[in-house]
Amino acid sequence: MSHPIRDHLTLLARDMLAAFGLLSRIPVPFTLPRPAGVWAWPLVGLVTGGAALALGALGLWAGVSVGVAAVLVMAVQAALTGALHEDGLADCADGFWGGHTRERRLEIMKDSRIGSYGAVSLMLALLARWSTLAALMSAGAWGLALAAMILSRAAMGLVMAGLPNARAGGLSAQHGAPSWVAAWAGVGFGLLLGAFAAGSAALWLALAGALMAAGLAGVARAKIGGQTGDVLGATQVLAELAALAVATAYLA
Repeated sequence: MSHPIRDHLTLLARDMLAAFGLLSRIPVPFTLPRPAGVWAWPLVGLVTGGAALALGALGLWAGVSVGVAAVLVMAVQAALTGALHEDGLADCADGFWGGHTRERRLEIMKDSRIGSYGAVSLMLALLARWSTLAALMSAGAWGLALAAMILSRAAMGLVMAGLPNARAGGLSAQHGAPSWVAAWAGVGFGLLLGAFAAGSAALWLALAGALMAAGLAGVARAKIGGQTGDVLGATQVLAELAALAVATAYLA
């Protein structure tokens, strides 16, 4: 006999496992993701970001400099996510500005090698993340940093819902397109978690991330006609950086 409440809770649990299986390297039982499961993506930011910031706080307690502690945070983030999002940013930079046609750009993005555009974009992104994290950690603004990590995962769902797949294959196409309802559910969940971490400031961080995601979505539509897994990865990185930058304004 079917139990609606139990079945619904089971589905929610599957979405959570699928989110971690898709967006992190945390070992979880394999669960095929469904498009509506994008609501759970901010939870990955909470867990991976929380673990990273916890190690950074431990480093500060042990006496390392705030700069070194910020590096520890970034290292844990990269380890827990497999640098999946950073790889997407580099691929987008190489493809968007290294090719002159849609087909050539997609071909470059699929190439595992990194070019000059990708290297520079990755270097600048890491430098921006380090400097903002160091500033926030120095001021003890841990909640603001965590909120940025949470909300940037919700931004990916909006881009995924708003743009068609640019190629027939690939991770994004295999996942399937979420509805706007599912994407906004992810935003709502992200805001709820972000509010617990950073209070009302989460609204401004979310707005900054959404604006950055919208800008990237416009570029992706113009360059390749839609989104790919790389575009979603780049969305997370840039949305997080935008939110972290706004977060530093609260330190003034």
